[in-house]
Amino acid sequence: MAILRASEIRDKKPKDLEKSLNELKSELMKLNSQKTSGRMPENPGKIKALKRTIARIHTIKKESEVAKK
Repeated sequence: MAILRASEIRDKKPKDLEKSLNELKSELMKLNSQKTSGRMPENPGKIKALKRTIARIHTIKKESEVAKK
């Protein structure tokens, strides 16, 4: 899955956001398992980018929850 920008995340519907969050988490888990087993991932910088994107999604979800109140 591609790395998402904040504006792209805000444009998505909540259902799509959950789906992309699950995809990102599974991809991160796969890359982390490659790293721990001793194999070098194709793009080591992708791990950091995935973590940031997951954090962005959580932050924007929290912002929207606060805005609704």
